[in-house]
Amino acid sequence: MPATSPATAGSPKGGRPRLRAAMALKEQLSNDLKDAMRASDAVRRDTLRGLLTAVSRTEIDRVNVKDASATRQELSDGDVLDVIQKQAKQRRESIEEYRKGKREDLAGREEAELAILVAYLPAQATRDEIVAEVRAVLAETGASGPGDKSKVMPKAIARLKGRADGRAINDVVTELLGGA
Repeated sequence: MPATSPATAGSPKGGRPRLRAAMALKEQLSNDLKDAMRASDAVRRDTLRGLLTAVSRTEIDRVNVKDASATRQELSDGDVLDVIQKQAKQRRESIEEYRKGKREDLAGREEAELAILVAYLPAQATRDEIVAEVRAVLAETGASGPGDKSKVMPKAIARLKGRADGRAINDVVTELLGGA
């Protein structure tokens, strides 16, 4: 029997894992970590370990220390996706900084880690999809000028959560509202 789990069977090494609907994302990450350890894939192993550590820290940070009966709650899949997005954003920023510092070796490592993280994120919306969603929000809110940006941004971000970067959404909103 092969060492791959059913969730990643059929996907190329480093490819997008196929997530099972019934399996929680955190459990999927743990199983994929075990698979990476069995396969001696150091980059994947280290990336998933760091990600699971970040998930655990987030769970711990949410405990109300003032409440004596407070217990640690597992994160929902949506919250785990938020952690993955933050980790991916950190990698993107690191890649940029390493390139500025002419450290291609470190940038390459960060790119490999980013590719692993991105595989767990939902497909990103294209610019056209972002524009369509923002136009729908503009129609709902009746926003017409740059002063209405504060009405549009929260709704646009909520609609595109996990599928688009906040910076990309902001650029489209600014453009459509005629801001400079």
